[in-house]
Amino acid sequence: MWWVYALISAIFAALVAILAKIGMVGVNSNLATAIRTSVILFFAWGIVAVQGHFSDLKTLSQKTWVFLVFSGLATGLSWLFYFRALQIGSATKVAPIDKLSLVFTIFLASLILGEKINLQIIFGALLMVAGTLLITLAR
Repeated sequence: MWWVYALISAIFAALVAILAKIGMVGVNSNLATAIRTSVILFFAWGIVAVQGHFSDLKTLSQKTWVFLVFSGLATGLSWLFYFRALQIGSATKVAPIDKLSLVFTIFLASLILGEKINLQIIFGALLMVAGTLLITLAR
């Protein structure tokens, strides 16, 4: 069932690029990112409120807070650079490079989390890199 959520996420991620590219015409990319982030902030806290999970805040460990804050900072930086790249580049070239995060995730998951990488995973990652190069170098 996890793959259904991942597939839906990919569809919405594709819409992010298209909708942002249309919406950022004549707008500073950092301002566009701030607007998008504000929408996400209200949306996410709204879901927490509707589901009644505010009380869970007091159960979070210090380690959880630290890593979620760092994750948030990484997300913010990713979005700022992504929106700037979208503003000055074409979505068909920016999005594939952004999706190289898959390859970086595989490497970092192995290095930091100790997740196992086999030849199939390495080959798949190399295909992702090759596909990204084919798409971004196309004229």
